[in-house]
Amino acid sequence: MVTVHGANISPFVRKVRVLLAEKNIAYTLQPVNPFTAGPEYRKLSPLGRIPAFQDDQTTLADSSVICAYVERTNPQPALYPAEAVAYARALWFEEYGDGGLAPIFGGEIFRQRVVMPLFFKQQGDETMAQKAIAEKLPPLFDYLEGQIGDNAFLVGNQLSIGDIGVATQFVNLRHAGVTPDAQRWPKLSRYLASIHGRPSFKAVIEEEEAGLKKARG
Repeated sequence: MVTVHGANISPFVRKVRVLLAEKNIAYTLQPVNPFTAGPEYRKLSPLGRIPAFQDDQTTLADSSVICAYVERTNPQPALYPAEAVAYARALWFEEYGDGGLAPIFGGEIFRQRVVMPLFFKQQGDETMAQKAIAEKLPPLFDYLEGQIGDNAFLVGNQLSIGDIGVATQFVNLRHAGVTPDAQRWPKLSRYLASIHGRPSFKAVIEEEEAGLKKARG
């Protein structure tokens, strides 16, 4: 049995959940608050981060490691391209999400607007969020707009880990009340609507929205 440990609003937990759903792999989500996780959780995730993953063979931490492992053990449908350049580009877009989008979307916007008020009962830094929205988001959106072009996916003609890694970050941005302006970034907006409309994404987004609505009262 597969178990994913983590919080459902984490973009990295979501990345793993979407990949599992795309591969039609059943799993259990075990809730973990990374801010309060103790020594027992560190036996699963030595750095204390989410997600952690367990199946009948192994225990793993880090979303990219988990996704690569699941691909290797459950290769169909393939979410990592076979051709070398396409494979590298898919990994690049995954990293663009993890290392490029996440610190800004998450730390500077989502944390300030959602995490701080809802989970820490503290006022977030709205000045930081506004500055990030005005100054840091446009170049990130411009790059993706150019990379997507008229294509349905970032790499090749089918969904890859690159799409999952990028699109999962935009869910947190959406939870924070920010979406790309469809007039300025029409291709990115179209792309996100399509990817987020897939059953794998749609189910977790709806689950998260319901949870946030309840938390907000």
